[in-house]
Amino acid sequence: MNPNASQNRRNRIEANFERWLWRFRLISIIPVLMSLLGSISCFILGTQEELSALHKLFNGHFDSDKSILLLGKVVGGIDYYVIGIALLIFRYGIYELIISDIDPRLQDLSKERRNILSITSLESLKQKLTNVIIVALIVTAFKLMISYEVQSISDILQYCGCVLMLAFSAWLVGKNQKNT
Repeated sequence: MNPNASQNRRNRIEANFERWLWRFRLISIIPVLMSLLGSISCFILGTQEELSALHKLFNGHFDSDKSILLLGKVVGGIDYYVIGIALLIFRYGIYELIISDIDPRLQDLSKERRNILSITSLESLKQKLTNVIIVALIVTAFKLMISYEVQSISDILQYCGCVLMLAFSAWLVGKNQKNT
């Protein structure tokens, strides 16, 4: 048997396998589409929460005793929006890392707009997602802390500890932004 024929056959098999492997990356369109649907759902839920709060405010279902509950609804809506944004960042990142660059983003003339969601590595995607998730956690903690009833010194210490952790988290996010 001719060694060149055997080598050519191996090269063809390898080329076909690599072509199939390269096309298989398109399966990642599933998490891209699902995160798009999840993001849309979060934006709808956030809008419902905000509209519900406005409805209660303008229809007179609001008094000073229920102001904390109303503020909780508003913050809850913001929380949905932040989670929706995290899903958008995930979607853009997965699409750009695995499938293709997003052409309309590249056509924008301003460099600042072009680089908003420029995901060049898995590490940059993780960093952007981490920042948004920390903000979502801060918003959620704020929502819970609004209605927190202090009844003892232990409760005050726990509350202060939560505030310190939130401040430290915000500081870490800010520090992380300066380093990138």
